[in-house]
Amino acid sequence: MGQLLVLDKQDRYLTVSAMKGIILAGGIGTRLFPLTISMSKQMMPVYDKPMIYYPLGVLLLAGIREILIISTPRDLPHFRMLLGDGSAYGISLSFLVQQEPRGLAEAFLIGRDFIRNDSVAMILGDNIFYGAGLAALCRKAVRNEVGATVFAYRVEDPSRYGVVEFDAMSGKPTQIEEKPKKTSRGWAVTGLYFYDNEVVEIASRITPSARGELEITDVNRAYLERGQLNVCRLGRGFAWLDTGTPESLHDASSFVRTIEARQGSKIMCPEEIAFDLGYLSADDVLSRANWLGDNDYSAYLRRCVEERLYA
Repeated sequence: MGQLLVLDKQDRYLTVSAMKGIILAGGIGTRLFPLTISMSKQMMPVYDKPMIYYPLGVLLLAGIREILIISTPRDLPHFRMLLGDGSAYGISLSFLVQQEPRGLAEAFLIGRDFIRNDSVAMILGDNIFYGAGLAALCRKAVRNEVGATVFAYRVEDPSRYGVVEFDAMSGKPTQIEEKPKKTSRGWAVTGLYFYDNEVVEIASRITPSARGELEITDVNRAYLERGQLNVCRLGRGFAWLDTGTPESLHDASSFVRTIEARQGSKIMCPEEIAFDLGYLSADDVLSRANWLGDNDYSAYLRRCVEERLYA
């Protein structure tokens, strides 16, 4: 059983429940060709870190320590080389292949033996989230033992996403539509999902869409019909960044660079998060910094240790 650590009122970390995590890093990234002809989109740099570090950091912030990486036969060995067994971040990593892009919901079928009897969170490998309250929202979603929690973000063009509509009085979700034709602003469902163990059975029962994929919207709609779909709206103070095109990839890198330069801290540095959560000791982080060599990233890790030990 994977262990989850959450904060109590005295800011101490307590083990309270089990949840596993999946990072879906498949696909061939055709919108980024020729950049992704020979490498995974999720290996592309977003300023100073590989793209996959950002979703990995979100799962770490949620307290999830058993994580499955799902990718293509071509790219999975590169993720193994980059991330190892997870010990560099105080976690356990597993790896499985998605032979062809058959939809996001297929991840739960591929990962059935990994999930076993636990609840599970899934995040898309090309999604970047930022916000001071993100960790607390994720931990709240983990503590929800029944049903599903998804996150919605206001977008100008909802026709590219699964869009959720809400009851004007209660604020509860009433409908989810995949890539609606409407062009006015709407709440898009982001690529971060938390489910109870029923998601495996639900995913096994849905049928492929017209494009031949098992749609995550159909999974979310099943929870909605049960009255078990919680939708958390990410409002002011949060950012959800798309990295599917050269323009959006550049914008994401510029955003990360600007925030890091102004605040003097890195966004979604997995070693730092693991250190703060107690998954890694100071010696572990310093050892990692030495292994990484002489560069800005390793210098930052050393500074993290110094600041926390001698503040």
